[in-house]
Amino acid sequence: MLIGKVLGATEIEVDGVVADLGGPLPRRLVTALLAAEGRPVSEGALAEAIWGGEAPAQPGNSLQAYVSRLRRAVGRRALERAGDGYRLTVDDTDAARFATDVRRGRDLLNQERPAEALRSLDTALGRWRGDAYADLPDTPARTRLDELRAVAVEERLAARLAGGDAPGATGELEAATHDQPYRERRWELLILALYRSGRQADALAALRRVRERLADDLGIDPGPALQSLESRLLAQDPGLLLTARPIPAVRPLSHFFGRSTELAALTQLTSPEPSAGPGAADGCFRAGRLVTLVGPGGAGKTRLAIEHAAGQDSWFARLADVTDPALVTAAVAAAMGVRGGSAEAIATALGDADGLLLLDNCEHVVAAAAEIAFDLLSRCPRLRVLATSREPLGVDGERLLPVAPLPAADAVALLTDRITAVRPGWRPSAAEARTLTGLAAALDGIPLALELAAARARVLGLADLLEMLRDRFPQLGPAPRGALTPHETLEAAVAWSVDLLGPADRALLLRLWPYEGGFPLSAVEDDLDVLSALVARSVVVADTTVSPARYRLLEIVRAYCRKHDSDPASSLERHAAWVRGLVEHQAPLLRGEHSAHAIRVLNRELPNLRAGIGHDLAVRPAAALRTAGLLEWFWFRGGLAAEGLPLLRAALAAVPDAPATDRARAHISMSMLRYMIGDLDATDDLYAGLELLRDHRDHEGEILAAQAAYYESLYWTFRGDFEGGVEPARRSMAHARRIGEEWIVPAASMSLGAALSGSGRLAEGRRVLAEAGERAVALKQMWTAAMSDLLLARALLLDDDAGDAGGGKDEPRRIARAAEALAVLRRSLARFGEEDDVGNVLGGLHTAAYALARTGRKRDAAAMLTAVRRLAARRGLDPDTADPVRTAALATLLSESDMASAANVAAGVDEAGMMSFLEPSPGQD
Repeated sequence: MLIGKVLGATEIEVDGVVADLGGPLPRRLVTALLAAEGRPVSEGALAEAIWGGEAPAQPGNSLQAYVSRLRRAVGRRALERAGDGYRLTVDDTDAARFATDVRRGRDLLNQERPAEALRSLDTALGRWRGDAYADLPDTPARTRLDELRAVAVEERLAARLAGGDAPGATGELEAATHDQPYRERRWELLILALYRSGRQADALAALRRVRERLADDLGIDPGPALQSLESRLLAQDPGLLLTARPIPAVRPLSHFFGRSTELAALTQLTSPEPSAGPGAADGCFRAGRLVTLVGPGGAGKTRLAIEHAAGQDSWFARLADVTDPALVTAAVAAAMGVRGGSAEAIATALGDADGLLLLDNCEHVVAAAAEIAFDLLSRCPRLRVLATSREPLGVDGERLLPVAPLPAADAVALLTDRITAVRPGWRPSAAEARTLTGLAAALDGIPLALELAAARARVLGLADLLEMLRDRFPQLGPAPRGALTPHETLEAAVAWSVDLLGPADRALLLRLWPYEGGFPLSAVEDDLDVLSALVARSVVVADTTVSPARYRLLEIVRAYCRKHDSDPASSLERHAAWVRGLVEHQAPLLRGEHSAHAIRVLNRELPNLRAGIGHDLAVRPAAALRTAGLLEWFWFRGGLAAEGLPLLRAALAAVPDAPATDRARAHISMSMLRYMIGDLDATDDLYAGLELLRDHRDHEGEILAAQAAYYESLYWTFRGDFEGGVEPARRSMAHARRIGEEWIVPAASMSLGAALSGSGRLAEGRRVLAEAGERAVALKQMWTAAMSDLLLARALLLDDDAGDAGGGKDEPRRIARAAEALAVLRRSLARFGEEDDVGNVLGGLHTAAYALARTGRKRDAAAMLTAVRRLAARRGLDPDTADPVRTAALATLLSESDMASAANVAAGVDEAGMMSFLEPSPGQD
């Protein structure tokens, strides 16, 4: 399927993959053909579109070349010869989809369905990636699309206003009238929004502003619509008002019942209101930046928060999985996709971006949740926080919204819906309808309790359910902290559900609570039958959309199991033992052909790794030391220095008499992580580890010594002491061969090649690096192959004075070497990407910035360098310190003006976007 995209830089998607169209001139050809919307375009018109008045002497030859390239990309049938020109046929275009979405949105708005209209218009505007026909701005088709875009903006704001969000729409309408002050439709909507927000004086003032603007600039009066609105305002026509309604969000698969009052209150509390005070930042919020949903456990706070956030830019931090308050910030950082795990890293990543952070289940970590909320709100002026908790966070400016149990009618509706789902075709009789009312009352309208009761309706009659509940409720214990009801309704519901389990099922359930962030089937020793029973009884949730399938306990079930586990120490030990086994199995795979899979497994289990190592630090510190040390390459390749370093330090301090190999590994791991964050004294730990291995080596220690030797070589090479890197690399190779561990040799050879290249033996160094990469590929060590390519690219960027006739000043040779280095870097970065190595992707891109500068592409080089530094800072990394040689060279190649002009270009670029800079520029193919 071919999709043409013209709402930004021109693109063609072929079966979901963006085709390589080449440089600016071939894209102009494609743009001209797409603008014709399937009609033939003559060669003359195409030449004019491509070259304007500067066509080459024989444009036909160049045009034929561009046409041939395009046919290879889209297929001969799509690009046909038509008369004296060509016709491009695509299945669809983003412009056509945009127009369809706008038309649908306007129809829905006319049908008084503003929420659906808003979603359709948001979808329409979201298709824009820049200016229409950006590669051919003079095409007449652009004017039509720009006008429809302006209409879509207005209709979207009208839908938001019709949905009851007058206060929230006001700021956008102010900006819209400022952008296009002569579009009277925008002024109508702004005036109406102000009036509906209770700002009658401001509405009249806006009316005066537009009247004066039209008279002064154009010499005309407002149109009939504005004049009619003015009359209705002065008459205070009640028909201008609209009862505020929440904008419905995209919902989960199950139906959501009730809560219209709470949703409306949330919309009002969290809607952005630009500050009006002198010097206030545009778009800041006067109130409602922190809203906490408070109420009894299971009252539906989480679902309400998710319903409100649907369709917004938001992040969901599940704090129910955090048992240690000290890990709250790390959990929030993980939820927001920020490496580094600190509030400062999160704030740096967010900047002044607008968004909503959901802090879910704060009651067991109130102080820590309050601290991170206050810290982020203080640093990020456009961030809003919505928390769920059984008690307030106690932060200044916090707005509370109580979430009470469902009213009777909504509770009965929820029960009926859920029972229907497990009893296909069921419809309640008159007697059953009365029983449903009794069940809803007996369960206090708590949604989770209702869900559990409905699940049991698969095997019990409704009257039996009600009788069981009546028997059990009097036996409830004391009310939970912060509960709004005297009954422990949720605990009763969970206890009742657990009591229905068989002995084996119950025993398994009660020991699953230590798992953080879910668990795979292997965590229950592959007992699929028991796990299936727990899933069927709704006490364990299964996510079968991922592979392997993942399981987790609902928070209230997990809390119950934690409280009622007869041997919690044993459960914690089982969990920690599973973590130790997982690491022992996955760590050796991190350097072989399965390294990418191992990285992904460990990333998925990071919450469990934290919890398991944390447990062992307290009761088995020697085990914690070994586990944290075995994860050396996971911490390193994942850019997780902030995670690994504290654990390694704490474990070393706890067991000074641990086995020498484990202590040595921890020191060597710490040296790698310290180097990653720019600590120039990282060799302290490296040599401490080597010293420990000097007299206390088992075979594992021998392997570690061989590896540490090439780590040492790389350290000195990266610091610019190339001669200092030669001896450790040769020592590593000899040691690896002596102990029969040939798999270490490619990495050691790679280290040697880098040191030789830097010390001036370029030809030998490049040869050794190329051979190291080939050997690594043969052994399926793709990470080592990627690193060999990175170091080979750096070697290619060193001046080959001996081979340059001009004494190292042969500029064409330098440019050719740099272009060759870029080709090698593209291969290296692709491999690092497949290996999920974030740190070295950034390191490779840092080198690529230098290569681009060497080829004369200084604008691209400066943009890439700026973006690399920004993305590395989010992860607590320092690419400049890690590669001082090229950093110093870049400082001489790129001027301050180069860096300043690149700031805007780099602002929205991520790792994937930077890869586009590495493509050859026109004329370099």
